[in-house]
Amino acid sequence: MTTRVERNKKDEVVITISGSKNAEAVQRLMDYLQYLFATDGSKARQADVDKISRDAKAAWWKKNKKRYLGEGRR
Repeated sequence: MTTRVERNKKDEVVITISGSKNAEAVQRLMDYLQYLFATDGSKARQADVDKISRDAKAAWWKKNKKRYLGEGRR
């Protein structure tokens, strides 16, 4: 496998990977890089992000609980 990283004239970083047989692993790497760029400079603390995540999951579960457990269950 060979890799090449370069910056083009549009100020874009271009990553070339040849010979990779695991496209899923490459996609996970790209998702992580996208996360790094998106959160660069963020002042949010991990504890704040965790709370938002818990609140969103709780709200989703409250809204969708009946769909998964049925009307009569709690």
